[in-house]
Amino acid sequence: MQRVKVGVIGLASVLLLIGLAATIFSIVSREQPGVAAGAPKADVAANLTVSNSAAPNAAPTTEPLAEIGVAPAASPTPAKP
Repeated sequence: MQRVKVGVIGLASVLLLIGLAATIFSIVSREQPGVAAGAPKADVAANLTVSNSAAPNAAPTTEPLAEIGVAPAASPTPAKP
């Protein structure tokens, strides 16, 4: 009988700890995220656009990765005379 009592008390304590942890995590998830000093602001970063001030009327390139320098261009660009 003593083993049953210990088992039931252990099971109840584990369920209590799980309920407490779930309550804590639900409270934390409702809080607003903190902003670190110097961190980019999401609303400002979402409104940034890429602009090409050297050639505003130039045709858009078909290789965006080559344009930002992540991958090499598929064909070399011809040199201007």
